[in-house]
Amino acid sequence: MERTGFAYDFPHDSLLSVGDLNPLDVQIIFERARHHFDAARRGDKQGDTLKGLTQINLFFENSTRTLASFEIAAKRLGADVVNFAAGSASISKGESLDDTALTLAAMRPDVLVVRHKSAGAAAHFARVTGVPTVNAGDGAHEHPTQALLDAFTLTRRWGEVGGRRILIVGDILHSRVARSNVSLLNLLNAEVRLCGPATLLPADADRWGVTVFHDLEEALEGCDAVMALRIQKERMTGGLIPSDREYAALWGLNEARLERASPECLVMHPGPMNRGVEIDGALADDPDRAVILDQVESGVAIRSAILELITGRAPNGAIADMRAHDMDGLGDGA
Repeated sequence: MERTGFAYDFPHDSLLSVGDLNPLDVQIIFERARHHFDAARRGDKQGDTLKGLTQINLFFENSTRTLASFEIAAKRLGADVVNFAAGSASISKGESLDDTALTLAAMRPDVLVVRHKSAGAAAHFARVTGVPTVNAGDGAHEHPTQALLDAFTLTRRWGEVGGRRILIVGDILHSRVARSNVSLLNLLNAEVRLCGPATLLPADADRWGVTVFHDLEEALEGCDAVMALRIQKERMTGGLIPSDREYAALWGLNEARLERASPECLVMHPGPMNRGVEIDGALADDPDRAVILDQVESGVAIRSAILELITGRAPNGAIADMRAHDMDGLGDGA
């Protein structure tokens, strides 16, 4: 059916958690992201929906792809962008998080994008400043735009993720990507599996609405997609894995192991990859299976959509004229 004359006011002025979204919110995000994805592929990368707005990217943790993705998304839409590096921040000189937030709010930015090592930091900035805020990763808690771009990548291939079997393997314990993906994939009615060393699986993982496996070959059986996660040694306080070599031998993705999955199983990784540890290099470069670079490309489109929607700058006409889909089938494939 056509959503002719239908106006949906996106009800969120920040994106802090996947748990804040409902299926219609996700559909709207994906539809607007599809516009940006297709426009970029046509070479039509410049817009002005965020013209006159100022976005501050507050990255208290190092990042390459996420920071670049948010910056590119905002600049393509005409916003002025300021990158706030933690190493040169006053907070490194003893300033409190509240003082930093209030100081930045006094500069009247229109959007904050926050990445921080502490869970809840982005929500704290949103609450203290009252400025529309996007959570770009808070500790081992959430990374909502990563989950959205991952699911968007899959919908472009499949049309929908509902009913698909998706495995996330690796360092689940320290992964905000895993937590956000589980929440979103459950919302979209996918079957989610988790697998990894017992030392890297949260004690309550079996209560996340997933099936937990301890054997990778068994976990891969019949899967439509598998996402390998980076081993986050910077967050580990002890020897949770014996060695990279042993991890690769037991938990690393490779072509031989993937034979247990669906014949057209897609391979994902949020990056950065440790080739030869979490994933075999040849598999990561397989043009038929790997959608890792598709995830990166989708990230700019998803973040463009989010920035427009939380600032109220998404064109009403564009949303009203988008094709509506059944609520259990978010996307029309590509």
